[in-house]
Amino acid sequence: MKVLISDPLSEVGVKTFQETPDIEVDVNTDLSPEKLKKIIGDYHALVIRSATKATAEIIEAAHNLKVIGRAGIGLDNVDIPAASKKGIVVMNTPEGNTITAAEHTIAMIMALSRNIPQASASLKEGKWEKKKFQGREIFNKTLGVIGIGRIGRLVSERAKAMEMKVIAYDPYIKPEIIERMDIEPVSFDDLLQRSDYITIHTPSTAETINMIDRQAIAKMKKGAMLINCARGGIINEDDLLEALKSGHLSGAALDVFIKEPPGKTELMSLPNLIATPHLGASTKEAQDKVAKDVAEQTIGYLLYGSVKNAVNVPSISPELLSTLRPYATLAEKMGSLQSQLANNAILEVQINYSGKVSNYDVTPLTTAMLKGLLTPLLKDQVNFVNAPVIAAERGMKVVESKTKAPEDFSSLIKITVKTRKTKNIISGTIFGNNLLRILRLNNFYLEAIPEGHNLLINNLDKPGVIGKITSTLGRYEVNISRMQVGEEKAKKQNVIFLTTNVSVKDEILEELRGLEDILLVKRIEL
Repeated sequence: MKVLISDPLSEVGVKTFQETPDIEVDVNTDLSPEKLKKIIGDYHALVIRSATKATAEIIEAAHNLKVIGRAGIGLDNVDIPAASKKGIVVMNTPEGNTITAAEHTIAMIMALSRNIPQASASLKEGKWEKKKFQGREIFNKTLGVIGIGRIGRLVSERAKAMEMKVIAYDPYIKPEIIERMDIEPVSFDDLLQRSDYITIHTPSTAETINMIDRQAIAKMKKGAMLINCARGGIINEDDLLEALKSGHLSGAALDVFIKEPPGKTELMSLPNLIATPHLGASTKEAQDKVAKDVAEQTIGYLLYGSVKNAVNVPSISPELLSTLRPYATLAEKMGSLQSQLANNAILEVQINYSGKVSNYDVTPLTTAMLKGLLTPLLKDQVNFVNAPVIAAERGMKVVESKTKAPEDFSSLIKITVKTRKTKNIISGTIFGNNLLRILRLNNFYLEAIPEGHNLLINNLDKPGVIGKITSTLGRYEVNISRMQVGEEKAKKQNVIFLTTNVSVKDEILEELRGLEDILLVKRIEL
């Protein structure tokens, strides 16, 4: 089996490949896309970090490729749908850099508080400016943590050890789970208003992009400090520039940026900003760990067929893979749809399998559903291995049941999700061998293909409303490829599920929400 390592990888990982019988490894980290495309057909595995772009074009040329392994978390550089279509397993290593990222955050808080980078630069210039670089203690200060996943928790533990008061905002984790960590759960506005320091630990999603903008910063304490070692774009950099220049924020520390590298910008020139070049995962220990992990995972799959930390393939035996894989894909899509409908901490998930599918071991299907449920919230941090663990950590009750007797279809999957405010029911099935269909969305019965860019719209059942919706989308050159309309007679409302050729931008969503007789507009990405 031939393995190509196309990005710099720790020697530990390279050596693991080299010492494994039946594995031949080539290290070539200077490949242009054209060169990679030319040679990729010779390899059974591709091991990357963030530089190599495994595009659909590269994957199409990869005639023998079985697995793509990412030494790290982020998979924005891999066309996962193209890999899945070709049967290529995509794996990442989500656990390797959590400690490193948490420690870097703490280092940034300390450096920001004590003006360490600025004072060091001044001293090296021959100056002695003790008064200018007077700092502040973090003892007894309030740290607000946005996102209390694994890295957020590690940061909180270390902050509490330094006797900071920690409060946290995470709408997708039950407050009692946060309280068990000896952390006070608060609303977003409370966190902004009360925190002396605010640190961000969320993935980059449609919901979190520009989460910290001018309006959010205005609610922060005067003199607060802001730290982002998560993902670029969560903080609006133009609004941050304004807040740092005005003095509303005393300082900020960034490890990630909207554009990387950011280059010479006005923001980067400010004396009260400290910045590092995306070093959150950059320690020898972390790079050794992810390199060893990706090597072992890749070898395990190539030689033994074992799947670990795959983001596109559940652990299903080869004998059942052709039968159950369409159901796993359906369950994952349904979970993603449920997550995007919830917009709140999920308390309970009930999944029922009826008909022929209930004759199989459905555990991989439930795992696929949980991965779909969690991915809109956590992106590449969740995979088919850790999804059940993360769901349990977040206090989600998962109830699985089977019904032998089919309903109106030979097989049916029904998922009910309860939050503190809502209850949503979705049903789906497979037509033929692999045609995925959503059949029910609460009281709305339809036949929707769960893929692509979609809008879910609730409106009053009045003449002309659909026309206003379609003309608004048409003005922005958004094409509607499919539309299904259902009537809820008791409420005198319609439910519209439509698929568009592009993801509908926020400004268009706001215009649609402002139309007369429109009650709800949600963007659904499947």
